[in-house]
Amino acid sequence: MKITLTKEKTGTRRQRGFTLVELLLVMTILAILAGIVLPKIAGKGEQARVNANLTQIDAFKTALNMFEVDNGYYPAGRQGLSALVQRPRDAQNWHGPYLEKDTIPAGPWGKPYVYECPGKHNPSSFDMYTTDQNGTVYGNWTAQH
Repeated sequence: MKITLTKEKTGTRRQRGFTLVELLLVMTILAILAGIVLPKIAGKGEQARVNANLTQIDAFKTALNMFEVDNGYYPAGRQGLSALVQRPRDAQNWHGPYLEKDTIPAGPWGKPYVYECPGKHNPSSFDMYTTDQNGTVYGNWTAQH
């Protein structure tokens, strides 16, 4: 049995690229994966804003309760949430500021928090809420809390 080896001619190698069918197949697979994954990821951003809102309302609730323990009442009327960072005139035992920052933060959707005392939903204390871009209310009395 005789085996012969042949030399490959130099310079005649063909470079093989992707065919149009192969490229279309890969693009189709990527589109299918994006169609499955993106909707699942997109909903996480909104849920994160809802959770951030609940956390912020809990922080306000803690600060307002500390204010109430020190002064015997929740801030009402024009004082509102500013009483947590600046001493009101009638607060004799104010030991604030009750929030870490000197300003009242906006909600996760960029809209301000609304504080009402006494509250319509919590008449013995206060209501605190904000709304999302669609007008959905997220407050300290809603089912999401």
